[in-house]
Amino acid sequence: MTTGIIKETTLFLSFETAGLLLLGFSVLWVLLGWWLGRKTKTIDDHMLAGRNVGLALGTATAMATWVTANTTMVAPQFAYEFGILGVFGYSLGAVGLILFAPMAERIRAMLPDGCTAGDFMRMRFGHTAWRIFLFFSLVYAMGWLVSLGMAGGILIQALSGIEYRIGMTVILGVCTLYTLLGGLRAVIATDFIQSLIILGGIAFLGYRISTGDMVDRAHAALLTERPQLLNLLLPAALMFLFNNLIFGIGEIFHSNVWWSRAFAFRKGVGAKAYLLSGLFWVPVPVVAGYLAFVAPAMAVNVPRADMVGPLAAAHLAGEVGAVLIFVIIFAALASSMDSLLAATTDLLVEDVYRRHLKPQATPEQRLKASRFMLLGLAFVVWLLCLPDLERMGQILNFAGPFVASMIWPILGGLYWERTSATGVSLSMVAGSVAGLAGYFIVGFYVSALLGAAVSLLVLVAASVAFPGRFELSRGKYDS
Repeated sequence: MTTGIIKETTLFLSFETAGLLLLGFSVLWVLLGWWLGRKTKTIDDHMLAGRNVGLALGTATAMATWVTANTTMVAPQFAYEFGILGVFGYSLGAVGLILFAPMAERIRAMLPDGCTAGDFMRMRFGHTAWRIFLFFSLVYAMGWLVSLGMAGGILIQALSGIEYRIGMTVILGVCTLYTLLGGLRAVIATDFIQSLIILGGIAFLGYRISTGDMVDRAHAALLTERPQLLNLLLPAALMFLFNNLIFGIGEIFHSNVWWSRAFAFRKGVGAKAYLLSGLFWVPVPVVAGYLAFVAPAMAVNVPRADMVGPLAAAHLAGEVGAVLIFVIIFAALASSMDSLLAATTDLLVEDVYRRHLKPQATPEQRLKASRFMLLGLAFVVWLLCLPDLERMGQILNFAGPFVASMIWPILGGLYWERTSATGVSLSMVAGSVAGLAGYFIVGFYVSALLGAAVSLLVLVAASVAFPGRFELSRGKYDS
């Protein structure tokens, strides 16, 4: 049975080679998860790695988690569609990590025993704002998880011809299994290895692009075939640049993926880890995006825009390039998918199961519930990935208005005493509605901008009219 995901294209990996790569990495990650899982005895161990993660592992897990399939596959897609501004706009994703650095320290100080981003919203703004935030966060998480699952299937089929659903199922299943066995300890340890693989592979691809006459050939091909990609004043590309900046900031500021690490990092580590991870991340989308400019010079047949990165890399370095891009994207997929599965499961356990369904749940019951919910979440994601959906970039950007509308409520809660619960609730809803309107009427490249702008206006107006009375200096929260 075939899928509409991939049209006819050249295959660069044999079925046997792709199968061995899948098997080898799958066994490696699962064994590592099992080995690390032996030390996981409590809910704190499973969810937050004992709250004692150091600088090296902290930097690696933040960087590797942000190098998603969207960095390695969607960055070339946007470069292929928006040109130089597409590459630059995607690289601005590092800004979110860098800006989150001081926030991580403040979060750890305000909630020393916190578990999720939902804990902060509930304690700071009450139940209404917390539930709106929780709904929006879960919408975003599902969109990101589905885009990651799709990317796995697309990658494997594009390079080897292995059926989309098989590749998607293997990658999702492996990430679920080692996260189940080892919790956040396994996630962070595998992220460290995956970050080394990603940086090494990207460095090799950058070297291959920069040697010989490839840069000159790519420039000449663009001038002849796609000169609009060199236009620095392309209106849609300019809108994408600023929209992607806001979207990336919103993704990091609100997501429990990054809050859980702020809680898991050892005291004093968070700010340094996020700053370094942002700096290390910048070259990845730049090199990946440049593959889109190489494609016309090599006459690469691109059936769909989100395949341009893997196909260009394979053309550039033959079977070695195909193996390399396979390994890089497999590592990028795993480093993001495991983190998101773990963080979303934490939200479901702490903010849904514990706070709504079973307030008296013991730590042992929460640990058991965490494992069941992880399996259930993975199954739902698998079901959503089965059909031939829209492009990955469109799926993820649908969540743009939701995440952008949460930027100012998070910042206001951390730094502005007058921020009111009423203002936070209204700003998240109004910003999301405005952003979704822009998404459908104009395009995805304005949705986050509109969401953030409307959210800010509503939050400030409501907080001035109905100011909060919270004193940021009064001390710490008890979760």
